Amino acid sequence: MFIHLGGNRMIRISEVVAIIDVNTNKASDPSCSFIELAKKEGQVEQISADEIKSFVITKQKVYGSPISSLTLMKRAEQSQNHQKL
Repeated sequence: MFIHLGGNRMIRISEVVAIIDVNTNKASDPSCSFIELAKKEGQVEQISADEIKSFVITKQKVYGSPISSLTLMKRAEQSQNHQKL
Protein backbone atom coordinates (compact mmCIF):
# COMPACT_ATOMS: atom_id res chain seq x y z
CA MET A 1 0.00 0.00 0.00
CA PHE A 2 0.98 3.60 -0.51
CA ILE A 3 0.80 6.80 1.50
CA HIS A 4 0.28 10.23 -0.07
CA LEU A 5 2.81 12.72 1.36
CA GLY A 6 1.49 15.82 -0.38
CA GLY A 7 1.98 17.35 -3.79
CA ASN A 8 2.44 14.55 -6.30
CA ARG A 9 4.50 12.32 -3.99
CA MET A 10 3.38 8.87 -2.88
CA ILE A 11 5.60 6.22 -1.32
CA ARG A 12 5.13 2.66 -0.14
CA ILE A 13 4.17 2.46 3.52
CA SER A 14 6.74 -0.31 3.94
CA GLU A 15 9.49 2.24 3.16
CA VAL A 16 8.55 4.51 6.09
CA VAL A 17 10.92 4.34 9.04
CA ALA A 18 9.52 7.31 10.98
CA ILE A 19 7.21 10.30 10.73
CA ILE A 20 8.34 13.31 12.76
CA ASP A 21 6.37 16.46 13.52
CA VAL A 22 8.39 19.62 12.81
CA ASN A 23 7.08 21.44 15.89
CA THR A 24 8.09 18.74 18.36
CA ASN A 25 11.55 18.39 16.87
CA LYS A 26 13.86 20.09 19.39
CA ALA A 27 17.53 20.93 18.88
CA SER A 28 18.58 18.43 21.57
CA ASP A 29 16.54 15.65 19.96
CA PRO A 30 18.64 13.10 18.03
CA SER A 31 16.10 13.16 15.19
CA CYS A 32 16.82 16.88 14.71
CA SER A 33 20.53 16.15 14.31
CA PHE A 34 19.70 13.37 11.86
CA ILE A 35 17.52 15.66 9.75
CA GLU A 36 20.13 18.44 9.76
CA LEU A 37 22.77 15.95 8.61
CA ALA A 38 20.43 14.65 5.90
CA LYS A 39 19.89 18.25 4.71
CA LYS A 40 23.65 18.83 4.48
CA GLU A 41 24.03 15.62 2.48
CA GLY A 42 21.22 16.56 0.09
CA GLN A 43 18.99 13.72 1.23
CA VAL A 44 15.95 15.88 2.13
CA GLU A 45 13.33 16.40 -0.54
CA GLN A 46 10.80 19.16 0.07
CA ILE A 47 7.61 17.90 -1.54
CA SER A 48 6.02 21.27 -2.24
CA ALA A 49 6.60 24.99 -1.80
CA ASP A 50 4.21 24.92 1.17
CA GLU A 51 5.56 25.04 4.72
CA ILE A 52 7.01 21.74 5.96
CA LYS A 53 4.87 20.33 8.79
CA SER A 54 6.47 16.90 9.10
CA PHE A 55 9.41 14.82 7.98
CA VAL A 56 8.93 11.32 6.63
CA ILE A 57 12.09 9.27 7.00
CA THR A 58 12.83 6.33 4.74
CA LYS A 59 16.03 4.32 4.29
CA GLN A 60 16.86 6.25 1.11
CA LYS A 61 15.58 9.77 1.75
CA VAL A 62 13.88 12.22 4.07
CA TYR A 63 10.76 13.93 2.72
CA GLY A 64 9.61 17.32 3.98
CA SER A 65 5.82 17.13 3.84
CA PRO A 66 3.27 19.95 4.04
CA ILE A 67 0.90 17.49 5.75
CA SER A 68 0.83 17.14 9.54
CA SER A 69 2.37 14.07 11.12
CA LEU A 70 -0.98 13.17 12.68
CA THR A 71 -2.71 13.14 9.28
CA LEU A 72 0.10 11.09 7.74
CA MET A 73 -0.11 8.56 10.59
CA LYS A 74 -3.88 8.26 10.09
CA ARG A 75 -3.39 7.71 6.35
CA ALA A 76 -0.81 5.01 7.02
CA GLU A 77 -3.10 3.26 9.52
CA GLN A 78 -6.06 3.44 7.14
CA SER A 79 -4.01 1.94 4.32
CA GLN A 80 -2.76 -0.87 6.54
CA ASN A 81 -6.29 -1.58 7.81
CA HIS A 82 -7.60 -1.57 4.23
CA GLN A 83 -4.88 -4.03 3.21
CA LYS A 84 -5.98 -6.47 5.95
CA LEU A 85 -9.51 -6.62 4.52
